[in-house]
Amino acid sequence: MERAAFRISGFIPTALMLVLAAAGVASIVPVLDEPGVDLRITVVAVGYALLAAVVATGYTVVNPNEAQVVQFFGRYVGTVRQAGLHWTWPFTARQKVTLRVRNFETARLKVSDADGNPVEIAAVVVWQVVDSARAAFAVDDHVEYVAVQSEAAVRHLATSYPYEAHDSGRASLRDSAVVSDELTSELRERVELAGVEVLESRITHLAYAPEIAQAMLARQQASAIVGARFKIVEGAVGMVSNALERLREEHVVELDEERKAQMVANLLVVLCGDRAAQPVVNTGSLYG
Repeated sequence: MERAAFRISGFIPTALMLVLAAAGVASIVPVLDEPGVDLRITVVAVGYALLAAVVATGYTVVNPNEAQVVQFFGRYVGTVRQAGLHWTWPFTARQKVTLRVRNFETARLKVSDADGNPVEIAAVVVWQVVDSARAAFAVDDHVEYVAVQSEAAVRHLATSYPYEAHDSGRASLRDSAVVSDELTSELRERVELAGVEVLESRITHLAYAPEIAQAMLARQQASAIVGARFKIVEGAVGMVSNALERLREEHVVELDEERKAQMVANLLVVLCGDRAAQPVVNTGSLYG
């Protein structure tokens, strides 16, 4: 788990080193004419150089929306998240981990849906690192880990739902809200190990595979025609029933069962036909 590392502003040790340098110079200047001063200058210079070299190993620069994971001889000692120039323990190694929000779009994957139909599917995943320690040490490469797990989750999602639902109440891959929520939830569980949080995921491409696309298009068209015909017939039956009911209630004409059947057939032909009906005017008796 991530924890804060020891740090101070990098300008503090810089100021102290300048003060020490000034003090060293001030201690040597008054005795420049004394014997043995060269040895003293050498000792002070070497000591100061060694101290400066040690102090320099503790400097680190953190950019906005980045973190520096600090290790001391292989041991994790903490993370520096604040942007700026910092000084931490000397002889430590720092690893940069970006905390920026990133997008990853999967390739177009060819999988079989829940009904066994081959489909092409792709998704975009929005994610960011929330635990730099896990991102650095829990997995080998957290960016590649997110990519692999995203493709695995998309494949699993595609096999769990049909491309389109033929039964009422059954979700399908075309139900973007349901599918996106489930994909996001599954991805969050998969990448939590790497200290990554998935903010959002969306299906960006969904289509039947080319080898069955034409057949599925014909099936969709047939389903649409059947549905339209059903609505037309349902409406026509209601109109015929209403017409017969009004003729009876208003005593416009009395029809026996045979004439009612003929009238119903004629009205259904007119209302359900693809083309305009050609009327035939009866100039004789109704029963002639």
